Amino acid sequence: MLRLLGILLTVLLAIATAIVVWPQFFRLEQVYPFAQIVAARGAVLVVLLALAVIALLLMISRTVRGFAASVLIVALLGVGATALIGVNRGFGRDTLPAPTATSIRVLGWNTAGEAVSADTIAREILEHDADIVALPETTEAVGEQVAIMLREQGHPMWVHSVKYNPEVANGPSSWQTTVLVSPDLGEYSVIESASDGTSNTGQVPSVVLMPIDGTGPTIVAVHAVAPRMQELQQWRSDLQWIADQCPQGDVILAGDFNATIDHMAPLGVDGGDIGYCRDVAARTGNGFSGTWPSSLPALLSAPIDHVMASSNWLPTGSLVIPDAGGSDHRGIIVQLEPAG
Repeated sequence: MLRLLGILLTVLLAIATAIVVWPQFFRLEQVYPFAQIVAARGAVLVVLLALAVIALLLMISRTVRGFAASVLIVALLGVGATALIGVNRGFGRDTLPAPTATSIRVLGWNTAGEAVSADTIAREILEHDADIVALPETTEAVGEQVAIMLREQGHPMWVHSVKYNPEVANGPSSWQTTVLVSPDLGEYSVIESASDGTSNTGQVPSVVLMPIDGTGPTIVAVHAVAPRMQELQQWRSDLQWIADQCPQGDVILAGDFNATIDHMAPLGVDGGDIGYCRDVAARTGNGFSGTWPSSLPALLSAPIDHVMASSNWLPTGSLVIPDAGGSDHRGIIVQLEPAG
């Protein structure tokens, strides 16, 4: 009887391990609670390692040696699969290549409202020489302060912003998203459907910028709602909307997706991770480095902040900024070169 129970528990453990390691195979990557578990692959790796150690210790007892051995095998297979995913996506690099005459740098950073000062934002932009800056939860007023500081340092940028519920005085900062764009990329404007919310993410705003003269990438500063249990349907809708913003063409997405590339599995087209856009961090050695929460080490947190680009751009480097500046999100900066 105990042997049958051990076999049953081992089979259940194997199934559970397969689901948390690769929920896409079971089409559970956007289903509670697997959507939450797969977001933190580093934590899953630690749990599987701990399980392997416990199973190894239990093998000392002859009574449960067979069961412990089977648990050890399942745990090690899970560790190996998770580690392989980490190797493929990259456990973290801390340098960017030197900028070139044709490269651009894109910064995405959820600043958690007033948690990050305008001075800190401006300092990061200057330090990393960013050309496009997507700032979910940053107000237009803070964006303008940043732009003034940058102009005084010889790094001018245009400010664009979308705000939900503007009639509400002193509303939460999550109702705003701000974007800064270098004049070197040309003049941009916010498309009306994004500004009035008729075509946008549902509860927190994204910003869609189009080049006025038609030359240059469409820029989307992304902010999707978090996948809380009561918000899962809106979260899935937000991800679909984001995917729709990257059809074939010249597009750059940046910001807080509140999703890892695992969650985007059903939304990629023709090799893209979401729509036709491809995650830059996962292609430049930082795909496993988490951005939220910043209170945890990068390898134990969730990589939910991204910069994505269409095939018009070649990813050449990325960096998850270690200092969150008071935010619960780390920023991510990437470098892109025009393809071809």
